[in-house]
Amino acid sequence: MSSVGSANRQLVKPFWQGSLNDYVTAIAWSPDGQMLIASSAAGEVALLNVETRSLKAVQAGEGRSLDCLGFSSDGQFLAAGGQDGCVKIWRLEAEPTLVSTIDNAPAWIDRLAWNPKHNELAFSLGRYAQIWDVEANEVVATLHFEASSVLDLAWHPQGEFLAVAGHRAVKTWSREDWNNDPTTWELTAASVVIAWSPNGDYLASGNMDRTLLVWQWGNPFPWQMQGFPGKVRQLAWSDILTKTGAPLLVTSSQEGLVVWAKHPDESVGWGANVLNLHEEMVQAIAFQPGTALLASAASDGWVGLWQQASKVVQILEGAPQGFSCVAWQPGDQKLAAGGQNGELLIWSESSRAKGFG
Repeated sequence: MSSVGSANRQLVKPFWQGSLNDYVTAIAWSPDGQMLIASSAAGEVALLNVETRSLKAVQAGEGRSLDCLGFSSDGQFLAAGGQDGCVKIWRLEAEPTLVSTIDNAPAWIDRLAWNPKHNELAFSLGRYAQIWDVEANEVVATLHFEASSVLDLAWHPQGEFLAVAGHRAVKTWSREDWNNDPTTWELTAASVVIAWSPNGDYLASGNMDRTLLVWQWGNPFPWQMQGFPGKVRQLAWSDILTKTGAPLLVTSSQEGLVVWAKHPDESVGWGANVLNLHEEMVQAIAFQPGTALLASAASDGWVGLWQQASKVVQILEGAPQGFSCVAWQPGDQKLAAGGQNGELLIWSESSRAKGFG
């Protein structure tokens, strides 16, 4: 690790470690930061109580992968979907209670997203995106993407629009009337990942043709960035605005990371800063809430912590066969990561690194 020997500050220290029986496919924090949920390629769902540091099984492994999960914005519900075509929803009371099983076999559910303002769940369903009202226990909309399977979906931070990505387009439907035609932004290739900026002003699309597109909300003409070594697989926005009024955007493609900052001159677009650390595929990136501290997790077995999204200052290990996912705790200083051999790890802020964001 001599190439990264300067990264030796102790921003975080080990807090807890556990494991699942297979590749950790997804992790998510509850909105209050008191629970961490994890799923695996064996179909497990496990829930960690951070205060007691106890890990409990919500669902035992059934041999079919679970690939996406998340908490509702009010923290009352948990959803998970995967290979068996089912979306399961649990109500979180004293113990998680299964309240809905939405069976769409043989579809493979690999994307889901909770509305940030309402108890509505959007999930991929082949060439469709479906919206489930948890309180009414019914489907409220089925949106036809048409050109391909749905590859990603993301709610606008205000909860009134849903963006859906797929082959040669990103489409945005309005919650006010799901039957209205969507706003369609055409692409030359498939959009594989999309993300709204936390302030809702920008939508980014990482694409199969090694390009990145960024739209300003209300403007149909995007900025285009290119020159990536492969498809753009991960996107992460900071929630801190720069002097131009836009947040930082980080992208990953293969083992590379690029930080994008909007230039004051509109004609220039977005400036790029390349971050070098990882030797294998970057699997996940995430900004700590309220700061510009970036975490990057990769198949090389490293999680890099980047001060101001520019300089790596600490490297975390604990998944020798590689990391698969990473997530910051809301409202606190803990960082969770999942490993390709089932590892679950949490680090907390070191007392020597107060105010490290």
